[in-house]
Amino acid sequence: MFIQGRLVKKNTPKLPEAAGMRVGELGSGPEVSLLLLGDSAAAGVGVSKQRQALSGTVTSGLSAHFKVSWQLLAKSGANTEQTLKMLKKKHDEHALDFDIVVVSLGVNDVLSPISARQWRRKQLELVEFLTVAVKCRQLILTQVPPMGGFPALPQPLRWFLGKRCDEFNQQLTQLATTAPFILLDFGAELQPELMAVDGFHPGVQIYQHWGQSVVDTILLKHQTSV
Repeated sequence: MFIQGRLVKKNTPKLPEAAGMRVGELGSGPEVSLLLLGDSAAAGVGVSKQRQALSGTVTSGLSAHFKVSWQLLAKSGANTEQTLKMLKKKHDEHALDFDIVVVSLGVNDVLSPISARQWRRKQLELVEFLTVAVKCRQLILTQVPPMGGFPALPQPLRWFLGKRCDEFNQQLTQLATTAPFILLDFGAELQPELMAVDGFHPGVQIYQHWGQSVVDTILLKHQTSV
């Protein structure tokens, strides 16, 4: 199955990461710093411009309430271990310090031989690094999308990866009961017709919904802490 999964990744149309700025500052009001971190979905694959992607949706929504200093660190194909290594390297080069971190990871882990429990340990390591070393005060993770509904995946691989996603999300949900992060789940919004042309990545409407969910989560915490 993992060999078949690699073949699917190889044969799926390669869409580019969204073009546009990956660091910036906008808005007015109380100052907040934001890091968007992760894989191809965080990088905006599936849309042409970053303003249509997660980074654009979140920063635009927050700029109505805050002065936002933001950065996007994301790469297509990245898994949790690779992202953590990249993050540690950048932190060693120049100390990272963000108020809010939004993470998109898991699909490439599901496509690898790693077990759900091993992935949970890697996720916990990432959470601890972000909250301790990076000093993140609000950490938002998103559940692994329901790959059992991805149009690009043939059966029985689609069924197999769908079950893997369920196992990974069960581990992440359990971790969320004790670890300091908020877990988002909007799998119901991932209808096949709303996905990108490759049948594997989010389309514009999914990015909009995802980004608005992130903004609402951030604003809710800000309102309750005032």
